[in-house]
Amino acid sequence: MSDDLFETPRGPTGEAYDGSAIEVLEGLEPVRRRPGMYIGGTDERALHHLVAEVLDNAMDEAVAGHANRIEVSLEDVAGTAGKITIVDNGRGIPVDEHPKFPGKSALEVILSTLHSGGKFSGKAYATSGGLHGVGISVVNALSTLTRVEVARNKELFAQEFSRGVTLGPIQKIGAAPNRRGTSVSFTPDPEIFGADARFKASRLFKLVRSKAYLFAGVEIRWKCSPSLASEDVPAEAVFQFPGGLADHLAEQIGKRECVTTQAFSGTQDFPGELNGRVEWAIAWPLWSEGSYSYYCNTIPTPDGGTHEQGLRAALTKGIRAFGELVGNKKAKEIAPEDVVVGCEAMLSVFIRDPQFQSQTKDRLTSPEAARLVENAVRDHFDHFLTDNMDRGKALLAYVMERMDERLRRKAEREVKRKTATNARKLRLPGKLTDCSGEGSGETELFIVEGDSAGGSAKQARDRKTQAILPIRGKILNVASATNDKIRANSEIADLLLAMGCGSRKDCNPDLLRYDRIIIMTDADVDGAHIATLLMTFFFQEMPEVVRRGHIYLAQPPLYRLTAGKESAYARDDAHRIELEKTKFKGKKVEVGRFKGLGEMNPQQLRETTMDPAKRSLLRITLPQEYEGRAQVKDLVDRLMGRNPEHRFQFIQNRAAEIDPDMIDA
Repeated sequence: MSDDLFETPRGPTGEAYDGSAIEVLEGLEPVRRRPGMYIGGTDERALHHLVAEVLDNAMDEAVAGHANRIEVSLEDVAGTAGKITIVDNGRGIPVDEHPKFPGKSALEVILSTLHSGGKFSGKAYATSGGLHGVGISVVNALSTLTRVEVARNKELFAQEFSRGVTLGPIQKIGAAPNRRGTSVSFTPDPEIFGADARFKASRLFKLVRSKAYLFAGVEIRWKCSPSLASEDVPAEAVFQFPGGLADHLAEQIGKRECVTTQAFSGTQDFPGELNGRVEWAIAWPLWSEGSYSYYCNTIPTPDGGTHEQGLRAALTKGIRAFGELVGNKKAKEIAPEDVVVGCEAMLSVFIRDPQFQSQTKDRLTSPEAARLVENAVRDHFDHFLTDNMDRGKALLAYVMERMDERLRRKAEREVKRKTATNARKLRLPGKLTDCSGEGSGETELFIVEGDSAGGSAKQARDRKTQAILPIRGKILNVASATNDKIRANSEIADLLLAMGCGSRKDCNPDLLRYDRIIIMTDADVDGAHIATLLMTFFFQEMPEVVRRGHIYLAQPPLYRLTAGKESAYARDDAHRIELEKTKFKGKKVEVGRFKGLGEMNPQQLRETTMDPAKRSLLRITLPQEYEGRAQVKDLVDRLMGRNPEHRFQFIQNRAAEIDPDMIDA
């Protein structure tokens, strides 16, 4: 055994790895070190999430019945993202000394200590959006200056903080005979969010207005600097909507024609132990792509969750029951998507101790919410359908049309998936991880280099629309192989089975099992070679599939560049150099190189290469005119055919175009 194993362990920079190397982060330092754990990142969405955290506290006071007015102000301050002030006329944060922290006010404890607040026991709030006691303390930690003013018992108190550090003890400002409640002002820290970060008045204006819809008993006043006002965002506005979500939906629908002249809306309270409330508003506009807004305790949950599941169940069971009532035997086949796809739905629930998927509360996970919503909505929906039979029949007919369309698309997909090989009872390749085909119709097959990359791709994919077929290294070059050799090759056999449309004279693109075939290989020379072999395969064996634009090349990154808190991905050396000269100009850049797709974790692979909203694809097509197709065939024959002299000549003719610096890089 080597003596080196018994030497003092050291870290990557040479320091001894002993007790002194163990850090203990105190106060709000964890928030500044890892803001993404608390607000999901440091991007524009996270910046605006700070406002939501403070506004949610004010809304909790209103929902609890202690406030009826909230003021939100956005001030344009040069060199900053802007200054936010949120004022409510509620009870005011307690300012007396905290029993567990002698010498500190309760206000200071709440602002400077994680997991502190009045929403854990349920004694101060029956329902609330703040759950973990981290919201306002996180805002404090990530702001250059936070000032809190509290009016309680006809007296005004104030305390200031900077980057989570208390600047001084709480101060009694003076008498406040006509004032009560809390005022919080803060300016986000550019060290966290970047020097160019700015609040968007339009985004905050929309947030403020939506909060007013969510609780009919509150008046919210909006104000912003004149320099931030626009045609869509006034400098001042007052929101109060007695009709709640029904008013919100009516404004959103406008004059659009709907399946039913009256929207389906209502509220249901659950007193006693449940102490919950459900409010909903739904309409079915004609020719609409649909929109869905879900909330829990006034918190937006854009990813839905258990309350959404309860709503879908109530609507589906209700319309099925109505169909059976009027003698429609096919109504039992109605699925949730037939009822909700294309509708405009708004749902708000108030429940005790809700559970969310993360601190940013994008998805509700409380199991009881599904049951609560289904019980609340189902009875009302039954009455909505049966009280006016013409209305119920109109909605049923609309839903049945959606169901028929869904079943038709499903049947077409099944036909697509029955390939020429199915007639001979051949199965799909065992390595293929297929998609369910239940998405929007835009199904994709990723042909991935290697089992390792295939494993990451399987975890990163959208199971509904994205299938994965890993292949082993470089497939056979079909342009220089005999027909017998092509037929005997297992990788090509797997490709043909997965495509399902046959090859050469038997190729029928109408039977192609996927809308897109995406070649996803490593961003290096070997990856380019494999991609070239695959393109040659498609050109020779399925030219009509290429001509119709079904073949794509993925664009995975080769490098990850990091400078401080900023990071970016580069496709190749040229892109890396461009980023270093532009985005990271003058900064010390750490460059990490991905040796292959398998080295990227599923999250990285999805956000850079597979997510349709973020990725870049190159579509491979063929010229329509005969001369153009002939030129492509000639090029493929010369570069990929059996005569190596043609390839040698091609390289010689273009040797002068090679940049030696790029080779060194």
